[in-house]
Amino acid sequence: MQLVVLDRSIWQARRAAHEARVDAWIEPHLARRRLGRKHPVEDFLFTYYSYRPAQLRRWHPGAGVVLAESGEEAATVPPRREEAIAWIRDLLAATAARTPHLGCFGLHEWAMVYRQTQDELRHNAWPLRLGADGTDAVVEAGRIRCSHFDAYRFYTAPARPLNLLQPTRETQVANEQPGCLHANMDLYKHAYKLAPLVPAELIADCFELARDVRTLDMQASPYDLADLGYEPVRIETVEGRARYVEAQRSFAARAAPLRGRLLAECDRLLAAARN
Repeated sequence: MQLVVLDRSIWQARRAAHEARVDAWIEPHLARRRLGRKHPVEDFLFTYYSYRPAQLRRWHPGAGVVLAESGEEAATVPPRREEAIAWIRDLLAATAARTPHLGCFGLHEWAMVYRQTQDELRHNAWPLRLGADGTDAVVEAGRIRCSHFDAYRFYTAPARPLNLLQPTRETQVANEQPGCLHANMDLYKHAYKLAPLVPAELIADCFELARDVRTLDMQASPYDLADLGYEPVRIETVEGRARYVEAQRSFAARAAPLRGRLLAECDRLLAAARN
């Protein structure tokens, strides 16, 4: 891997810009955490994913980059990480090669609360828009086709047989498709699992996409989040489904270049590890 040297003025400016960008995301979350308050949309990326706010804020230029006058050595690819990088690379490549499927309508979130009482709900501080019976009716009338294992595994037990697919971790590479909201949110996970071997800005770009996707995910969910300022996407209606599909198509388009950048980074890192 050919080393790149960044002048001090350049890397300091990049670090400052990254920290300012990330602070706008993490500071409200940290403030809520100090007060013991929860937010079902904004906190998800800090609770579901394992990357801590301080890690997201830390700037790094990626493997093979030397910071002039910093005293830091360039990050290199440890041999022990080669297998994990290869798995991420294969998943990204397989997903990118498929045609987006846009017909799920966000029913995975409905399947996660199917036949639950209010106390059993994951976000039980907020009511269901249609109530328990109305929510169950939408699930039973829908054609649930979730291909993403990490969404499917949170289905309630009665909802799992209603899914047309039975995804597993072992079939993830075979099932993942680029129209899936959760597959596109997970670009953030794949990016931070490559840290610090990829630029921090790429991880932040993936976080920003995941944050926007999560908003749609919860707008289209059965929860009533009007008190938090979220207008529902009523996927139980024809109009709501059309709106969901259009947003899903837009996110797939936004995710494609990020997936491509991550794939290129994986190829670069694997080439360096094997030479």
